[in-house]
Amino acid sequence: MSEHVATIEWSRDGQVFSDNQYGRAHDWRFDGGAVVRGSSAPSSVPAPMSDPAAVDPEEALVAAVSSCHMLFFLAYARKDGFIVDRYRDGASGLLGRDERGRMSITAVTLRPEAAFSGETRPDAAALADLHHRAHEACYIANSIRAAVTVEPR
Repeated sequence: MSEHVATIEWSRDGQVFSDNQYGRAHDWRFDGGAVVRGSSAPSSVPAPMSDPAAVDPEEALVAAVSSCHMLFFLAYARKDGFIVDRYRDGASGLLGRDERGRMSITAVTLRPEAAFSGETRPDAAALADLHHRAHEACYIANSIRAAVTVEPR
């Protein structure tokens, strides 16, 4: 078992809060030192209250699923003796009402493309198997309906 942490920081910075016109931009800080600018999605809260250049939580979820799939794909490809030169995924997620009537990411579609080199390259069946194993192993995809615990500080 392992624990993964992120620190999310937002500050009102003197903006009026009660009029609902406050900025939603904030920072995601990770233990390795990376800082990512986050914000609500402009489709949820229009600019300038949202920062269109920042990563919104919906995009982050889609990226996490895609990244997890890719990392397992690369590991399985290496174990199977294939050399992957490039990998690109034009992933997308759909936000809508789920079967409970709640707003939810209802579908994530991964559209991965991999380029290989070397003497041994996967045929269509081997490529499909690599993606199948990566999908089965991806714990982010396996966790999308996981319980969320809120621990106010």
